[in-house]
Amino acid sequence: MNARAGDAGRLGPGRHAGGWVLALAGPVVVTGALAREEPAASTLALGAMTLLAMTVASALAGGWWPALVSATTGTLALNWFLTAPSRTLEIDRRVDALALVIFVLVAVAVASVVQTAARRSAQAQAARAEADSLTALNTALLSGEHDPAALLAQLRGTFDLDGVSLLRRTGPDGWYLVAAVGDRPPARPDQAGEVAELTPDLVVATSAPSRLPQHHRNVFTGFATHLAVAVERQELEQRRVETEGLREADRVRSALLAALSHDLRTPLASVKAAVSSLRSPEVHWSAEDEAELLATIEEGVDRLHAIMANLLDLGRLQVGAVQRADQVVGMDDVVSRTVGSMPGAGSVRLELPEELPPVRADAGLLDRVVENLVDNALRHAGPDAEVRVSTAPGPGLVRLLVADRGPGVPDDRKEEMFRPFQRLGDRHGPAGVGLGLAVARGLTEAMGGTLHAEDTPGGGLTMVVELPAVAEEVRT
Repeated sequence: MNARAGDAGRLGPGRHAGGWVLALAGPVVVTGALAREEPAASTLALGAMTLLAMTVASALAGGWWPALVSATTGTLALNWFLTAPSRTLEIDRRVDALALVIFVLVAVAVASVVQTAARRSAQAQAARAEADSLTALNTALLSGEHDPAALLAQLRGTFDLDGVSLLRRTGPDGWYLVAAVGDRPPARPDQAGEVAELTPDLVVATSAPSRLPQHHRNVFTGFATHLAVAVERQELEQRRVETEGLREADRVRSALLAALSHDLRTPLASVKAAVSSLRSPEVHWSAEDEAELLATIEEGVDRLHAIMANLLDLGRLQVGAVQRADQVVGMDDVVSRTVGSMPGAGSVRLELPEELPPVRADAGLLDRVVENLVDNALRHAGPDAEVRVSTAPGPGLVRLLVADRGPGVPDDRKEEMFRPFQRLGDRHGPAGVGLGLAVARGLTEAMGGTLHAEDTPGGGLTMVVELPAVAEEVRT
């Protein structure tokens, strides 16, 4: 809907020009052609009908004023050329005078009807366009479109405005530009051509000298009302997101404090006790006892190192500071090297095929993923159970599967495992902080892959990593 060119009741400049040409040239051409004949009733009737047709055409093309001019000039031409006595405005017969009067009345009536029809047609088109615009706006709101700039752009396009602004009051004389579209959008209401108040502190303003006709202002006000609803929804959504962020931050903070107070204290206590025992001058330790205490210290330090590494990785993931160095990596090489260096490697069975396409990944990040998944599986598999680590090619990807025979996790809680500080089903060994799976998924996604959990056939849980494979032509 173009609020400028489409004002109800107005015709376009092309139609106006055509109407005036017919109104001025039509009577001249018709009477010029019939003036050669002697004045007679048949000639007068033919001229009247022809000029009436010209008047109707003028009304259809140009509206009221061209039709009125056409009727007037046509009447004078009929009287001058085709009504006896010719070449004078006098009329001898009453019937000729009556014919001229009827001609004028019919021409004026037709012009009035055409003008009314054109005005109502324009009004109907404008109303249809307004309804379509409001429908489109309602659809945008119902579909969740709450962006003020997008709604302002729709408002500008609907009314063909130069610029539109959404302004918020910041003080008695201060205004803040929330959103704006178009050319030279007003920065204050007193610079606007049209202003609609959404709330006492929020207004929509159009660039001057835009002034909407009265029949468009209701639609403009409706737009503004819908825009107010959209702004309110956006603000509520922002508050909800902020609240969720604060709630999540509080949950993470509480879990981190619990981890620092318990999960870090346990390995620290074991390391402290072992070191104190070794340094005690009152006890003479045998070589076997010293080796056992040193093993306890090493295990505690390894646990502390793993916890701190996961905490650092989680912090980098949450702030988007993970740096990856993509390269062509052999999945089987990384898996065998990482698993072989881990405590408890004897409980891991590797099934790595000989022909496996390489993947595009960061070797260091992939090493951390494998380490966390295998460590998680060892803690859940049980003291005497075996963890199976295998790889397999897929369509355009390589899959890494880490399967255990632990108690498993219900389907409705599988995604919950990947949240930080979740420890579902920990039953064996040190519980850990609950960061391993969260960090593993974050690092996997940082490399362009995916990580999800599946049930192990026969019982247990299988972690499935999928990374993009390197095409043969890229490797060569």
